[in-house]
Amino acid sequence: MSDQLPQGATIGILGGGQLGRMLSVAASRLGLRTHVFEPGANPPAGHVADAVTTASYEDHDALAEFAASVDVITYEFENIPTAALDVLQELRPIRPGREALRVSQDRLTEKTFLTDLGLRTAPFADITDADSLAAALEVIGTPAILKTRRFGYDGKGQARILGPEDAAKALEDMRGAPAILEGFVEFSCEVSVIAARSADGSVACFDPGENIHREGILRTTTVPARLSGKQRTDAVLLAAQILNALNYVGVMGVELFVTPQGLLVNEMAPRVHNSGHWTQNGCTIDQFEQHIRAVANWPLGDGSRYADVQMENLIGDDLDRLPELAREADTAIHLYGKGAVKAGRKMGHVNRIIRG
Repeated sequence: MSDQLPQGATIGILGGGQLGRMLSVAASRLGLRTHVFEPGANPPAGHVADAVTTASYEDHDALAEFAASVDVITYEFENIPTAALDVLQELRPIRPGREALRVSQDRLTEKTFLTDLGLRTAPFADITDADSLAAALEVIGTPAILKTRRFGYDGKGQARILGPEDAAKALEDMRGAPAILEGFVEFSCEVSVIAARSADGSVACFDPGENIHREGILRTTTVPARLSGKQRTDAVLLAAQILNALNYVGVMGVELFVTPQGLLVNEMAPRVHNSGHWTQNGCTIDQFEQHIRAVANWPLGDGSRYADVQMENLIGDDLDRLPELAREADTAIHLYGKGAVKAGRKMGHVNRIIRG
């Protein structure tokens, strides 16, 4: 490709968490440099990136200086302020593009986008007040879940409604934020597809992984997922449809519910994804290198899986198990370099090769 980033070029990464850290490691393997922009001090990505800018997303001078130092900009999380993107896009290309961010930053916008593509989701409704919630519950029924339209993750910004009597408290939990009501879905399992698309329209997908959540946080992803051949194909084609509709460049995670009626889209994440960490030890080209290849305009790599893998997140005090994990056979440890151990905080993950 004529505009493939050369050796020594710099990729700017918005966000300095563990995903930015692993993106930086992948870029270094390809001879590329990374510069991280992160408001918080001493971010995990800062331990391995070539440069770090510590500044607020409201500091437009810092953003401009950051952009001037890089060749292309990507991101490790989707809730980047629009005003910051306005500054950056005038100076350097942003990959994936802003349309993917616009869609994914708002759950209502995302659900509407997916259904407009002809894809199936859980039933949903826009909630603005108590009356709209009552009307939506009449149609969708209970149990249901009320979510903030923006900024929720890992179970945050959500309230379960098991019956109409829970509605008032759930709405109060939203603290006045715009919300969306989603009906519960009967599903046999949740899977996710990690998919990549390059600027020339090429698409490469990893095998779907089967996810298990506890308390709203992903605990394990196992490949292969328990899917039929048709379900596996449908999952990959569905992810590719989303990528193409967005003219996407980079890696995306697409979470799906497996139901008797077919696959339902739970959500999409326009970035490398927790449920794709298994690729680090199950594929020659992992999700992080695949993303770097895409945003640097390199050819996409072969995402074929050569091993069965179970990824387990290390959450909070799980880090106390490190000595025993280090003794386990066929287990690769990936730690994020976070100093403070907190309940619910992702401190690292392990990938176990499944044999036999």
